[in-house]
Amino acid sequence: MQGLAPLPGENLLDLTLGRGGHALEILKLTAPQGRLVGVDRDPVALEETATRLPAERVLLIQGDFGRIPQLREKMGSGTWDLVLADLGVSSPQIDVGERGFSFRYDGPLDMRMDPTEGETAAEYIARIDEAGLAKIIHEYGEDRHSRRIASAIVQERRRGAIETTAHLAKIIEDHMPRSRDQHLHPATRTFQALRIEVNREMTALQHLLDRTGNLLSPGGRMAMLSYHSLEDRKVKQVFKDLIKEGDHELVTARPVRPGDGELRKNPRSRSARLRIIRRKGSSE
Repeated sequence: MQGLAPLPGENLLDLTLGRGGHALEILKLTAPQGRLVGVDRDPVALEETATRLPAERVLLIQGDFGRIPQLREKMGSGTWDLVLADLGVSSPQIDVGERGFSFRYDGPLDMRMDPTEGETAAEYIARIDEAGLAKIIHEYGEDRHSRRIASAIVQERRRGAIETTAHLAKIIEDHMPRSRDQHLHPATRTFQALRIEVNREMTALQHLLDRTGNLLSPGGRMAMLSYHSLEDRKVKQVFKDLIKEGDHELVTARPVRPGDGELRKNPRSRSARLRIIRRKGSSE
């Protein structure tokens, strides 16, 4: 809130609405006339959040922020005073076993943010070859054991389909036993990699970043929350390029990280990095 500094009457484009936590706080500060366009890939999130927002000030759109040209048909062709993207998966998605994002809860190996389109993680690992799977785990999971994990998955699928989160996690754990000082479950990076690939998250992020300069009004601010180095590097580079062009300036000189107090309240924030950029000029 400090970095975005919402003002009464300013309009917000929230590209990852989720359960509306950020949007609700910003709507309070932009009242009574500030409006929200809220976008999310997850139709369940939109349906649940709609009941919490002031309908007269809100337009909700189900869709992928990586498809800005298509979303423009509903969003309109204008620009916004405030733009927010909170990347990655949301806590409600993680905490519902049926969505298949986490090995903490056994469920179908799905992982789709939009459960109405695309292939599931189970379908993906059933068709991908071993080299391709190792590449994804290495690039998107940044796991140095990617080849070993991919080989174990391919061997296991010869015996039968891998259809649940618990099954996949056990395969990885059996072949990658945890050492005493390892704080991450051996399957963590592979699950991250599969989620990113199934949802084409890096492609969507690049498409969004390519259009960053066209979203902000003069004086407008954009906040990007990243949760792993792959995302943050892309955001950092695009913000750097925009600043070089001379039309934007950084609000955050370096990424803002959660403090000790926030980590105690919300351990899942531990990897978060917040960067904010401002378009020069005035909206007045």
